[in-house]
Amino acid sequence: MSGKVPQRSSQVGHLPSRARHLLRGPRPDAVPVLVGRACALVGLLDIAAGVFPRFRHSRMHAIAEVLPGATGPFAAALSLSAGVLLLLLAHGLKRGKRRAWRAAVVLLPAGAVAQFTYRHSIIGVLISLALLAPLLRHRDQFDALPDPRSRWRALANFVLMGAGSLALGLIIVSAHPNTLLGDPSLADRITHVLYGLFGFEGPVDYQGNTSWTVAFSLGALGWITAVTTIYLAFRPEHPAAHLTEDDEARLRALLAKHGRRDSLGHFALRRDKAVVFSPSGKAAVTYRVVSGVMLASGDPIGDVEAWPGAIERFMDEAKAHSWTPAVMGCSETGAEVWTRETGLDALELGDEAVVDVPDFSLAGRAMRNVRQMVKRIERAGYETRVRRVRDLGETELERIRQAADDWRGTDTERGFSMALGRVGDPADGDCLIATAHKADEEPGPYGDLKAILHFVPWGTDGVSLDLMRRDRSADPGMNELLIVAALQAAPKFAIARVSLNFAMFRSALARGEKIGAGPVLRAWRGLLVFLSRWFQIESLYKFNAKFQPRWEPRFVVYRNSADLPRLGIAAMQAEGFVNLALPLPRFLRRRTAAPRPCPHRVAERDVRAA
Repeated sequence: MSGKVPQRSSQVGHLPSRARHLLRGPRPDAVPVLVGRACALVGLLDIAAGVFPRFRHSRMHAIAEVLPGATGPFAAALSLSAGVLLLLLAHGLKRGKRRAWRAAVVLLPAGAVAQFTYRHSIIGVLISLALLAPLLRHRDQFDALPDPRSRWRALANFVLMGAGSLALGLIIVSAHPNTLLGDPSLADRITHVLYGLFGFEGPVDYQGNTSWTVAFSLGALGWITAVTTIYLAFRPEHPAAHLTEDDEARLRALLAKHGRRDSLGHFALRRDKAVVFSPSGKAAVTYRVVSGVMLASGDPIGDVEAWPGAIERFMDEAKAHSWTPAVMGCSETGAEVWTRETGLDALELGDEAVVDVPDFSLAGRAMRNVRQMVKRIERAGYETRVRRVRDLGETELERIRQAADDWRGTDTERGFSMALGRVGDPADGDCLIATAHKADEEPGPYGDLKAILHFVPWGTDGVSLDLMRRDRSADPGMNELLIVAALQAAPKFAIARVSLNFAMFRSALARGEKIGAGPVLRAWRGLLVFLSRWFQIESLYKFNAKFQPRWEPRFVVYRNSADLPRLGIAAMQAEGFVNLALPLPRFLRRRTAAPRPCPHRVAERDVRAA
């Protein structure tokens, strides 16, 4: 997996200057970033002007009200609406999105008209037009295409915007204590907000014109929630990433020739990924877009000499949509090629545990704990079976799929860079399944099945661990038992290498516990141990270390240090540790008993829960 990087081909070595510029990545342009920040600032000021009465009479608001969106201190509802719209547009403008630019081009003249109509402010009109001028002049910098989307986002928008409107509405209702009549309870205030969002008068009363201001402000929030939800529901749908039948066939052909290079190569066949191919078709990069991050995993697929062409296509796609490019879990060779061809940076993320089958043995003091655990479980009556997927009957495969789904232990699907996302697909006949069995007096819903390990091919002489599931009522040590069974059965399948789990920050954990480690290293290790309560960092490293593997470093490739927090959140979303999207109710989720034979459809669940 490591080694010298082959020299680039003559075709790649003479890329035109424009192509080399694109390979440097989609750097944020000054105009979109400045305009986006200005929109966010003005949006916050306008929201404050619409919500807090004192702000509308402050010196700050006197300065802010001449900016686009502010329509005078008496128009709280319009100010609130403009502020929310500007906040919604700010992020898209900073990323150079064409649709955000179009909305801003419409909103700014509307703000200028409002300035003149309500306040007769020539200065406000001139400032609105002055900010419109750079948008029109630099319109070529706002050419980013929209992100992949789904109409399910309309439901998410309704829930999130509704919750935000409710919270902001409570602030609006409670921000006028001097004109409030009586002492309404929290329930009365919530009722007043809910009524106001739909345009009706609630149970809370105010003196003077405050009631009118609150009513129109709540109505503005309800209007924005309704309009954005309707827009998301009825806009043309752009399908989320998925592999087509042709894409999967081409990827399988590349893996047949070059799959031995990277243990993560087969995971490129996840059907919820998209793919870009090199101009020659000899290499490809698969990816998924998460929160504006174009996230690739592992090394490019195919001939190393053609990798630069696939990487260039990847970077072009990122630039076209203004996505942040990143790579998770690439090898040392992959990191060298990515950084050389794009100017991105690389950081060691952790290590992959690889066991060489000819060197594996349960003998010796180092393997004592594993050996004793396996012997104890075998004496308890457990037996193991290791087979190719194509050698299992459909009835047994269905039982394994159902068990893996029910034993996941959480509704959150986990896995992206080292997970295939399905079990028992007819196209994955070379995958390896290790199962543990024990005959009980009262058989469960899955018969005598107690644990499952699923491996995907790594070239013709290796496999890579994909999924580990076990019955929670089974004896501890099922995973150790099945890994040992798979390693012992590997020669029968001509398997010489087995890739186990990925241990994040392994070197820091290993060096931090040694005598002589410095205070910084010990503090870093202490933080990792603390985080292991939620992310299984230390436990996964110690589990892998039981089998005396060799460690292969894996890297994250990123554009700049400022992108790392965003990249980390996107990676955790992709891996299933963080879920910022609105999940479907469980009874609406699609469950399919048989494997999906059509390769272009989104794959079934069943990913690794380490």
